[in-house]
Amino acid sequence: MKANRLAVAIASLLLCSAPAFAAAPPSSTGSSASAAASENSTPPESLTQRLMKPLESTTTGTVTVEGKSISYKAVAGTLVINGTGAKESTPEVAMSYFAYFKQGVDPSRRPVTFIYNGGPGSSTVWLHMGAWGPKRVVTNDDTHTPAAPYQLVNNDYSLLDASDLVFIDMPGTGFGRLLPQGKDDAARMADRKELAKAIWGVDGDAQAFSRFITQFLSKYNRWNSPKYLFGESYGTTRSAVLSAILEEQDNVDLNGVILLSQILNFGTSIDGPGADPGNDLPYVLALPTYSATAWYHHKLPKYDGDKLGQLLKDSIAFAKGEYRDALYAGSTLDPAKEKAVAEKLHEFTGLPVAYLLKANLRVSGGMFEHELQINDDLATGRLDTRFSGPEMDPMAKESYYDPQSAAISSAYVSAFNSYVRNDLKFGQDMSYRPDLYDANFNWDMKHRTPGAPPWDDGSGTLNVMIDLADAMKYNPNLKVMLNGGFYDLATPFYAAIYEEDHLPIPQSLRKNISYAFYPSGHMVYAHIPSLKQLHDNVAAFIDATDNQQH
Repeated sequence: MKANRLAVAIASLLLCSAPAFAAAPPSSTGSSASAAASENSTPPESLTQRLMKPLESTTTGTVTVEGKSISYKAVAGTLVINGTGAKESTPEVAMSYFAYFKQGVDPSRRPVTFIYNGGPGSSTVWLHMGAWGPKRVVTNDDTHTPAAPYQLVNNDYSLLDASDLVFIDMPGTGFGRLLPQGKDDAARMADRKELAKAIWGVDGDAQAFSRFITQFLSKYNRWNSPKYLFGESYGTTRSAVLSAILEEQDNVDLNGVILLSQILNFGTSIDGPGADPGNDLPYVLALPTYSATAWYHHKLPKYDGDKLGQLLKDSIAFAKGEYRDALYAGSTLDPAKEKAVAEKLHEFTGLPVAYLLKANLRVSGGMFEHELQINDDLATGRLDTRFSGPEMDPMAKESYYDPQSAAISSAYVSAFNSYVRNDLKFGQDMSYRPDLYDANFNWDMKHRTPGAPPWDDGSGTLNVMIDLADAMKYNPNLKVMLNGGFYDLATPFYAAIYEEDHLPIPQSLRKNISYAFYPSGHMVYAHIPSLKQLHDNVAAFIDATDNQQH
């Protein structure tokens, strides 16, 4: 199976209205205004009070997808998610969403895809404005996008041709907020801390998303629609946990789970693997991405030209063979053998042999990003290693910023803030949080896997492979699609293949997993030829799995 998936990876190289609420009037300032205010006047409603009830704005529009015009209704709004158990009637969080419904079709038979980014702590502005929404922000391919004004264009590759779309912002991001209760500030502050502790974590987050989805299905009468999850990055982690909850707890059979830039087992992460000595797997699984990156930046003379496919084959063979064996030997590795491996490692990474020996053959993602182009005073991107930017500290051990994130974030956030207010007519007097920066934000990585014994408190390295496997076994018709970029050093593509190859599922279910890889980074869609291929692949996946007669 692994050989077939590698073949797929190598083959991929050939692919190249009216607002729902009015803005609050500007408030008066100054002591004279305060003295003149009537003691019987009603104080303005706080944002938390407003969010205790669902908000929404409905507009209409059209998008042309690969030459075909599609009319749609757009709903921008919030849903109020209550607690569970004794608190099932108590609002806990307002979650913002943006839904697009194709007009002129039977909604009960129309696929609906629930979409979210990761972080954890990220809104879904990235997938909304870069991948699947009807409008797309224009950014440079592998260099810093100049400052505003930014260009917003028709998205030729919106997924609206294949499915209705629901972009969901994680609790506390977007226009959503936690909804603390209490009669005074101290009580609300204490309640807010409790809500943060309950919701901002692997399990609390997934439960909030499951309640959002089931509420959405009822609100829009979509229980009988084909249903899909689409998560990116930590969103793939969320999808694994969420799919098991929806299947086993909520009796919602999914047609498909679509994973982009996957990480299910954080023990495979190349971010800071030195904190887990004895686990050499991250170095092995990241090597093919190091190789692709070094090739892109012309650091591998042996593979110059159109030789990426052969390079990846050679790099993977070395990684899972001689390199893995050398790391496994640890301190017992013969010095002569260590030097020979370092010389081969140089051929696949472009890093100096002396540096590789000093690093004990173990180079973290941050170290590679810092060192690959250090002679040019450049740092290499993390989310997309095709990007480069000035190195902040040439004398550091690792890079501590990401040139790709710096290159495009302003364009996405600025374009969205303009689009949501001008086109979707929502949020005029509200603040949109693209990411979660909060004093109480401390993500709980504990997770109780399905079937865990009572004494297991979920501590240890997060691994949700069992959750996805359980969802697939509970619903043997569930299909899973893995997508990844060759230049993604946040979640390396070979690590994703390794995780799928080790899912604890019977052989009969392995045919339910499909794979596609692209010459792009973590945000595959930031590279337009890859966005087109991603669209075509995902649309075909939905068409093949929606259980309808075509």
